[in-house]
Amino acid sequence: MDDMSKVITVSINGESRQLPPSTTVANLIEEMGLAGKRIALELNGGIVPRSTFAVQHLSENDKLEIVIAVGGG
Repeated sequence: MDDMSKVITVSINGESRQLPPSTTVANLIEEMGLAGKRIALELNGGIVPRSTFAVQHLSENDKLEIVIAVGGG
């Protein structure tokens, strides 16, 4: 069958989410409406540099933590 009909399950900030298997971090960030925002992203316990978002593919059971920087004073 077509691989695109399958999904992977990842955890984002503790919540399960199903995504296409070809999803990159950049795809996810855009889908979540966070593109261009100041964020920090951890994947399976390691920080993901912004420069690798477009090439970092997500896999089944990955655990992501996304923190959005908020300005304040």
